[in-house]
Amino acid sequence: MTHLERWITRDVEANGGRSAFRLLSTGLDAFVARAVLIEVAERTLDLQYYIVHRDQTGSLITDRLIAAADRGVHVRLLIDDWGTLDKSDESIADLDAHPNIEVRLFNPYTHRSGLRRAVELLTSFNRVNRRMHNKLLVADGIASILGGRNIGDEYFSFAELDFQDVDVIAAGPVGRQATASFETYWNSRFAIPITQLGTYAPDPATFPSKRQRLREHCDLLQQSAYARALADSGFAQELRADALHMHWADGQVIGDPPEKLAQPAGTRSDGYLGAQLSPHAGSPTSDLLVVSPYFVPGKEGVAFLGQRERDGVNVQILTNSLAATDVWLVHAGYMKYRRPLLDQGVRLFELRPEAAGAKRARESKPFPGASRASLHGKTFVVDRASVFIGSLNIDPRSLEQNTEVGVLVRSPELAGEVAALFEHWASPERAYEVTPGKNGGLTWTGGASDEPGAGFWRRTAVKFFSHLPIDSLI
Repeated sequence: MTHLERWITRDVEANGGRSAFRLLSTGLDAFVARAVLIEVAERTLDLQYYIVHRDQTGSLITDRLIAAADRGVHVRLLIDDWGTLDKSDESIADLDAHPNIEVRLFNPYTHRSGLRRAVELLTSFNRVNRRMHNKLLVADGIASILGGRNIGDEYFSFAELDFQDVDVIAAGPVGRQATASFETYWNSRFAIPITQLGTYAPDPATFPSKRQRLREHCDLLQQSAYARALADSGFAQELRADALHMHWADGQVIGDPPEKLAQPAGTRSDGYLGAQLSPHAGSPTSDLLVVSPYFVPGKEGVAFLGQRERDGVNVQILTNSLAATDVWLVHAGYMKYRRPLLDQGVRLFELRPEAAGAKRARESKPFPGASRASLHGKTFVVDRASVFIGSLNIDPRSLEQNTEVGVLVRSPELAGEVAALFEHWASPERAYEVTPGKNGGLTWTGGASDEPGAGFWRRTAVKFFSHLPIDSLI
């Protein structure tokens, strides 16, 4: 039994068989949690992500994974292929050259680069458009991290684009459940060993030199203010000393099965994440707080939330403003539902692009680009007594096409912390509240009668696309 297993098993028994949870509401804590779990793992590390960047934080994570493999830890890395462009395939494949590291791509393109890959996107769009959006890390099969963050600088508050995000350490029985979820995907027909993908098979002969370059790069990063903050973090010290304050509660890892991708998009099943969550979202008696960076509820969702309001529930939604979103096309799908939601009594908040302390908003152009702050957390709180934290957006792509995963926790303490985070993000300094305006229009905090802070071209583009039937594409 590993050190993690002994520590967690002992405390699980002392707390009635329940699981342990700790909210990760800042980028720094989120990175530290991953780095330390990788550092203390002794037997296995399982990572499942939609995106893994080889930027500064991604390099530090990768370096720690190699160090873990060096000391005998079996590392498995499962990455979705959508964001794994040909220029980065080789660097990911390199890890597979280590005898203790395995890398698989989920639902990969047949053709790895160039024109043939582009043609495959056009001719096999219905297949390659179905993505694994899951995000989890599990150490020694018992301590896990689940939530909204991928691996990359913008997810850890270390980039121009600062994603406002949330995830959670979950240990004990839920850690075992996270391992079971990972195993289902790892062993599915959609998870292909990277060594089978054409010319990108790793070369063990070149691995030592590439590894040395990575080590030298990480040594330079240790001199940065960010790396020093990681080293001095009280959170890291508590975690290494097994002294981290945790909430003990009943929890359940829930997610889509990988076989969802084998069914036509839009297929309904009681085994899918949306169906498993629906009874909980439909059961509040006082409050329902929803955070979703991409929020396209559809007519069915408007009716669902409206019924909660008629039942006396205070429903509040936080999503991105047009100025803050990193995918403006999703905003085109969302904007047509704002007035119907407001007419039902739902309160709507939209994150400002300066929410992270920026001095300027996103540039006024219709195409995606960098902003200072963008909402990326995905969570909902029911009656401040239970909370879901995961990878699920409330939009057709997450509910009907992608696979997703998260954890449902019955804990007033943890739910209260997430509710406080909602109120922080939705405060007037960090978000606009959208209210009904004159003649069927809308008004934003401060009196604006059109999308604030977004600029002419972005507003024009999003209004044009809002009139098109694009919900199934976003």
